Amino acid sequence: MSAPRAGESVSVDAPPPDADPRRWWGLVVIALAQLMVVLDATIVNIALPSAQHDLNMSDGNRQWVITAYTLAFGGLLLLGGRIADLVGRKRTFVLGLIGFAAASAFGGAATGPGMLFGARALQGVFAAVLAPSALSLLTTTFTDPKERGKAFGIYGALAGSGSAIGFIVGGLLTEYLNWRWCLYVNVPIAVVAVIGAFALLHDRPGHAGARLDVPGVLLGCGGLVAIVYGFSEAEPRGWTDPLVLTLFAGGVVLLAAFVWWQTRAPVPLLPLHIVRERNRAGCFLTMALAVIGMFGLFLFMTYYLQDVLGYSPVRTGLAFLPLTAAIVVGSTQIAARLLPHVAPRALLVPGMVLAAGGMLLLTRMTVHSSYPTEILPALLLMGVGMGLTFMPVFSTATAGIAPQDAGVTSATVNTAQQVGGSIGTALLNTIATSSGTAYVAAHLHDPAQRALVTQEGVVHGYTVAIGWGAGIMLLAGLVAGLMVTLRTPRHGAPAAEPVPESVR
Repeated sequence: MSAPRAGESVSVDAPPPDADPRRWWGLVVIALAQLMVVLDATIVNIALPSAQHDLNMSDGNRQWVITAYTLAFGGLLLLGGRIADLVGRKRTFVLGLIGFAAASAFGGAATGPGMLFGARALQGVFAAVLAPSALSLLTTTFTDPKERGKAFGIYGALAGSGSAIGFIVGGLLTEYLNWRWCLYVNVPIAVVAVIGAFALLHDRPGHAGARLDVPGVLLGCGGLVAIVYGFSEAEPRGWTDPLVLTLFAGGVVLLAAFVWWQTRAPVPLLPLHIVRERNRAGCFLTMALAVIGMFGLFLFMTYYLQDVLGYSPVRTGLAFLPLTAAIVVGSTQIAARLLPHVAPRALLVPGMVLAAGGMLLLTRMTVHSSYPTEILPALLLMGVGMGLTFMPVFSTATAGIAPQDAGVTSATVNTAQQVGGSIGTALLNTIATSSGTAYVAAHLHDPAQRALVTQEGVVHGYTVAIGWGAGIMLLAGLVAGLMVTLRTPRHGAPAAEPVPESVR
């Protein structure tokens, strides 16, 4: 095709001349991998009672089926992002897929609790390699502004709805096969994704001459693991337990040392200009706060639907479908269409207000609440709000980043999501447990009414914790409004200016 003559305009709808014609099929491969990683954080939740009975886990140890995954995932994401930059994103992507599939097969064949815990930790390790390479491949594959919005809309919908999809798939597999298939199901997905990656994805070679920041890995990952582990142990042990306090203090010290070292490291694990830039920092913090409330809601609604309303695992999973659909609609049909024309915070702030409003509706739950009239409207509100939030967060946080920092920036977004979810589950579960216990102690006057009062206390604990989650989401909206200051694109411009790099 000849170049346009002087005075001729080039259609803004046309993709760049060097765009890969198979890039949308490549998006399918990236989306498959992202969906596998995200849903695996929740797919075993519904299957956990069956796995506990089958492997003779104690009540104190069963939490490690969830925590081993989230700890490894959240703690090693920054390292995974830097490996993607050094080795090459496609190569790291394929390695992560193969390792994740192997760890899943190992867990599905577990003969004891230790084997399952180890497999879940290995899944987290390879997820930490896979997730940032997937997002950075998306960032470098779609550079046209209009296509980028659509691609990130799909990606954001998967990031937000993958957890809910995990509940649905977990319920189906547990009820009609057995809990082991909640792990085995990753193997065929990974095989398809690996074949697709070799056929469809392209990437520049990694930076072979660069080095890994080993002290940064130890300090940063160690600090994150200590803090996430502290929150996970706060529920069974209590907030004032010496081990919990030691973990929090140690985590803060390690992270402070990490920040200090990043200013002096020859090749820093996390270049501080990435988080120093106001818009990116606002996106990271908004994501972490938003997911605190969302993951807590998944936990409480799962137990509420099964233990209080008496739903089966499949029916419980299906009850999350409207939430999933609302996230997809909010991300792909609303946020992706509006982001090229409005400032990101014009989506983030209303999104968080809507999500918080949905959670506030759920604070009115009782032991006799009706799903169609009381639960469903709240889930729809929250889903649309989260959809409006995820897409602009992913797009804004990764826009305009230097190619050599794409992996670590993507990893920081995923770290915010995973660590926020881990903290939210532990924090809100502790609030729910303590509030429920206090309710039972204050209202149990007749021993014959113990069962009813106990159930009312459980629901009361859920509503108190959900109220706290709503407040945290409103805080996320405030953070987005104050920190994400990227302006609306000028009329007629093809896209907003990329998020600028701050001066190093």
